[in-house]
Amino acid sequence: MKLTVLVDNNSIIDDYLLAEPGLSFFIEEGEEKILFDLGYSEIFLQNALKLGIDLSKCSTIAISHGHTDHTGGLEAFIKLLWEKGEQKESSSPRLILHPDIIGDRGREKKKILGIFAGRRALEKTFRVQESAEPVWITEKLVYLGEIERQFPFEGKKKVKDDRGNERMVDYLREDTALAYVAPEGLVIITGCSHSGICNIVEHARRVCQQDRIIDIIGGLHLQKPSRYQLEGTREYIAGLGLEKFHACHCTDLESKIELADVMEITEVGVGMQVEY
Repeated sequence: MKLTVLVDNNSIIDDYLLAEPGLSFFIEEGEEKILFDLGYSEIFLQNALKLGIDLSKCSTIAISHGHTDHTGGLEAFIKLLWEKGEQKESSSPRLILHPDIIGDRGREKKKILGIFAGRRALEKTFRVQESAEPVWITEKLVYLGEIERQFPFEGKKKVKDDRGNERMVDYLREDTALAYVAPEGLVIITGCSHSGICNIVEHARRVCQQDRIIDIIGGLHLQKPSRYQLEGTREYIAGLGLEKFHACHCTDLESKIELADVMEITEVGVGMQVEY
C-alpha cells in the first residue's frame, strides 16, 4: 500500500504544495485507488495535479466523518468527475460513509457536518454505500465503521452550558477510520479521531483480528485535551510498540511533545508518501 498526503495543516515538500486545516489522503492498494477524505476546499485537487495523481480514476472515496475540514472538497470533486465523464453508472466510484452524514441528522446540521451536496447529487455521481458496519475495500484495507467507545478518557466529552446544564459534545457516531493489514501488523489511518485514537485501535484489532500495530497516521483530535485524556492516550500509545507514528492535522504541539516522550513522532505534511 502507498499513501500520499494531499491535504494536511502543514506542507513539508518544497514543491509549492498548498496546506490548510483539513485532511485528505490518496491511497493505492493493489489495483484500487482510494481517496480518504477531501480536505476543506479544492486544494486537494491542485496538490494531486502537481504530484501527477489523477483523482478522476479513484475507485473508492471513504469519508471519516462529516465535518467540513474533511468533506469541503466534495463538490469540487463531483464537478471534476462530471467534467471528466467518470460519472457513468458502470464506472462511477463508490462513496462509503456513515448513514448519519447524509441522513436526517446530516440535513438538519449540514452547515456543521459539511456535506452540502444533496443525496440526489451524490447518488447521480457515486455508488453510495452507507454503512455503520465495517466495509472491506480490498482484501487488506477496511473502512472500520462505527467505533465502539470503551476508554473512559476519550470519545465522549461533556461540557456545561451557561445555565450549568451538562451536554455531550464531540460525540460523533459517524467518526471512523481505515485499517490496513500489512505483513508486519496493522496500519491505522485516521481522519480526526473524534471517537478516540485508543478506541479506534482496539476496534481495528477486533475487526481485523490482528493485535500488532505498526503505524498510526492521521489526526488524533488532541487539541487542548484534558490532562486525563492526554495521560490516558500517552500511556496507551506507549504500550503499542509502534514502528512509526505519524500524528498530524488536529494534534496540537503540546500533545505531540507529550507523545514524543514515549514514542518517536515523524513529521507529516502535504506531499509526504509512505509505503507499507
